[in-house]
Amino acid sequence: MLKTTLAALTAVLALSVAAPSLAAPKPAPAPVSAEARARFEQDRASILAMAGDYRVTFDFRETVAFVPGYQPIDPKRSGGFESVRVIEDTGTRIVLQHLLVVTMPESEDSDKDKTVVIKHWRQDWIYEPTSVLTYDGSGRWVLADVAADKRQGAWSQTVWQTDDSPRYGGVGRWAYDDGVSRWMSEPTRRPLARRDAVRKPVYGWYVGTNRHALTPNGWVHEQDNAKVGLKDGVPVTYVHEVVLNTYRKENAYNIKAADDYWSATQDYWAQVRADWDLAILKGRGVTVAEEPENGSVTGPRLMGLADEVVEGKIDPAAAKVEAARVIMEKVGPAVAAK
Repeated sequence: MLKTTLAALTAVLALSVAAPSLAAPKPAPAPVSAEARARFEQDRASILAMAGDYRVTFDFRETVAFVPGYQPIDPKRSGGFESVRVIEDTGTRIVLQHLLVVTMPESEDSDKDKTVVIKHWRQDWIYEPTSVLTYDGSGRWVLADVAADKRQGAWSQTVWQTDDSPRYGGVGRWAYDDGVSRWMSEPTRRPLARRDAVRKPVYGWYVGTNRHALTPNGWVHEQDNAKVGLKDGVPVTYVHEVVLNTYRKENAYNIKAADDYWSATQDYWAQVRADWDLAILKGRGVTVAEEPENGSVTGPRLMGLADEVVEGKIDPAAAKVEAARVIMEKVGPAVAAK
């Protein structure tokens, strides 16, 4: 029985290695006209400009309540250091991986610090995508088709959790009016972030507009969110929230730690992305249980395996097989087989 299980996992692993991006919405070819090509290259430069090393601030503020008796929570502000790396660039597909760098005491009674690297969120950019992975609610993500007129000249941005499980996706166009390079999505449905999910609030999801804009010192990620939940069985907006995440260029932190972590784990994470891609392709999306502390129930094990690779506690090949098993066990299709 054990041999049979290992053989099945090895077969799945081999298949996903052979086709690492099967589930990714297929981008269009690069434009050929001079005008369209110039705009395309300008868009690419804007996306690639988000890579770098930054001091980051995260600012979340509930603003206006829309349900009687609801009291907006106090603003939440935090920050840190983040390195953003280009891990894939095919021209019409660009993948940016965020690595959060944290300094903390070695122990509760120690006066020495240690640096901890946390694989943070990931953003995939696809030019003129035929589909985009969208959140459908209750642990379900589906590949939604993008109409031809909607995708012309547009880019999708798909955001992934720390363990490369899906979070949300949307489509928009880069604009360059009034001296600012900015991209904005249409309103998209999103699962609750950890900051809210751990509180078990009355609302259950966001409907938000996502905006990225370049600044002289880096870039900003702005969100306008409606926090929505069921009230008497009917979806209602409880409160609006504005989010301002600021990325300011910085090199006065342990950048080497981020690059060392990625060097040690990038092959493992490439395989994990391939396994998610394969599951998404097979099911026209995926179902995976949400977990407040970690985003998805796959998070603790997939993230833990990466840490074990860094610490030399597990062979990378064995970690890849175990990750494939976790995804096979915890993830189901979005569309039931007929």
